[in-house]
Amino acid sequence: MSNSTIRPTEREIWGHPAGLYVLFFVELWERFSYYGMRAILTLFLAAAAIGDNPGLGWSNSETLSFYGTYTMLVYVMSIPGGLLADKWIGAKKAVMVGGLLLCAGHITLAFPSITAFYIGLGLIIAGVGCLKPNISTMVGGLYKGKDERRDKGFYIFYIGINLGAFFGALAVGAVAKYYGWHWGFGLAGIGMFIGQIVYMFGLKYLEGVGDFIGKKDSPDNAAMNRPLTPIEKDRMLVMFLSFILIIFFWGAFEQAGGLMSLYTEQKTNRMLMGFEVPAAWFQSVNAFFIITLGTLVGSFWFKWKVAGKEGSSLFKMAIGLIIMGWGFLFMTISTMEYASKGEAAMVWLVLAYLFHTIGELCASPVALSFITKLAPVKYASFMMGAYFAATGFGNKLAGLVGEWSQTAGEFEIFTGIAVFCTVFGLLVIALLKPLKRLTHGAEDLEVETGH
Repeated sequence: MSNSTIRPTEREIWGHPAGLYVLFFVELWERFSYYGMRAILTLFLAAAAIGDNPGLGWSNSETLSFYGTYTMLVYVMSIPGGLLADKWIGAKKAVMVGGLLLCAGHITLAFPSITAFYIGLGLIIAGVGCLKPNISTMVGGLYKGKDERRDKGFYIFYIGINLGAFFGALAVGAVAKYYGWHWGFGLAGIGMFIGQIVYMFGLKYLEGVGDFIGKKDSPDNAAMNRPLTPIEKDRMLVMFLSFILIIFFWGAFEQAGGLMSLYTEQKTNRMLMGFEVPAAWFQSVNAFFIITLGTLVGSFWFKWKVAGKEGSSLFKMAIGLIIMGWGFLFMTISTMEYASKGEAAMVWLVLAYLFHTIGELCASPVALSFITKLAPVKYASFMMGAYFAATGFGNKLAGLVGEWSQTAGEFEIFTGIAVFCTVFGLLVIALLKPLKRLTHGAEDLEVETGH
């Protein structure tokens, strides 16, 4: 068959469906807007209410509490967003609705009004809830059940997320510092508009992916309405159990946008060759390491599994939690240096983000793929929404822990996180066999990939 007669949905680029790269760029620009805005959010809340670039003048405790609640709601809304797709309009239309809400939300933030600020955040919460779980579900829908390319596809998709996060934090952070907070929020909105345009023009490559299949006249209706089998119930159970690990993982990891962001602004010496590095730029370090290390970590786990060693998603997630936790030991050193010198070096932040990134690469893209493997078809978007809701509860936990640090002390919090993540990760590894039995071999389909 010649290239001219190949349907858009059948086209492949570098061994993957062309639709993957449409979703890649949509998510890239959506994350540009989200992480760009997130990079300056806590700094804006805590900045003095008077001066050349006034913020809201909140205390650290107020800022961290609000940040935790906001980021929790962003991801918890993935549950109604997933249900919207599963029961009424399908993932494809839900992503469209989410993108439009996000465009409106980010542009609203550009107006210097406290009312516009709250309305904008509300629209972003609703928009992410519609878009985030359903675009990930669509990535999984590009591949058939036994397609060994699925995990690699999610790694490629994950690189798109972090390209957006990297450039978003740099661009929005710089604009906010030198031109004003609301110009930064406006730039984030422009990024979302670009993402929405990419999606609208790329729909032809997504035909049959993310469509609503619950209509009465659908041939799949009978399968959708049947009760869950015992195997499906076991798989649902292990997914919900894995969400506990997800909550703790993000509860620690999301100190980056809250406590660590304020720590960077207030206690870190950011001078580099006569230039003061904007605090918001440190939000791009994690994304930079993901872009540069993502393929290496993915290749390591592929070779590890081909060699016949333990390579289940749950194992990778537990290892990721442990490695990410060890990153906080560098923050412990940083607090000790601050206590003795009155300021801390940037290198400790960079090393902490390096370990956080390696841990994230072990856990997060694998978790996304894990959900698409185990979730029953009729609950696919709902379970992806539940996964993101778990990350939302982790974000709220992060805010509570950050708030606690204002009285307990940063040394105690950073050290405690490192110890807890290590102990809990080892506990998951100890329980790996019974947990894997609940998956009923859902991941055994990939054993053939090593041949």
